[in-house]
Amino acid sequence: MIGSLRGRVIDRDAVIDRASAAQIVIEVSGVGYRVAVTPQTLDRLPNDSDVLLHIHHHIREADQKLYGFLAKEERVAFEGLLAAHGVGPALALAVLTTHPADRLARILAEDDLNALCQVPGVGRKTAQRLLVELRSSLVLLDGDGGAGGAAGIDLTGTAAPGALADVREALTNLGYSPDEVKAAIAGLPRDLLDDPALDGGQLLKRALRVLAGG
Repeated sequence: MIGSLRGRVIDRDAVIDRASAAQIVIEVSGVGYRVAVTPQTLDRLPNDSDVLLHIHHHIREADQKLYGFLAKEERVAFEGLLAAHGVGPALALAVLTTHPADRLARILAEDDLNALCQVPGVGRKTAQRLLVELRSSLVLLDGDGGAGGAAGIDLTGTAAPGALADVREALTNLGYSPDEVKAAIAGLPRDLLDDPALDGGQLLKRALRVLAGG
């Protein structure tokens, strides 16, 4: 399995449709590897120096394909999308092409169905299913807060994504509005979310304290 490639980009496709994936060839020790990238990644690739790409090596029975990302977090986001039911590499790349990881974080936090419908090939029913699945399996923090990393994304499996999903569901069942649920989750201390031993019940108690102003 190829996990990364460091070399010089020797060929790149001209991007006509900004909603479609681009293709590059990166030469590593005399061997050229064809890699699919988003148009945004293509724009950021240097022309005259080596580049490190984090690679998702997708293997199927009759085919292999490489998908490249400049940041490791982008690759992890891509692989998180692949974990959703019915999402293949083409759709996962289309999502990240339309909505980079930091924007996707806000879409999931705000349940922005219309934004997901902007992804080519995603209709309203598919967008609804993706919102439900990704909220419980893909933990993303936007660049305005949360983990505060430069990439604005956190996909570590610490405070189990399932625990956060349980908290959201419990608060909704208790009658809290989507905005209140969002505020409660956003108000949870980061060190709490980084505790892998924490369960949904403990998180729910803290979320209720946030809503109570405590």
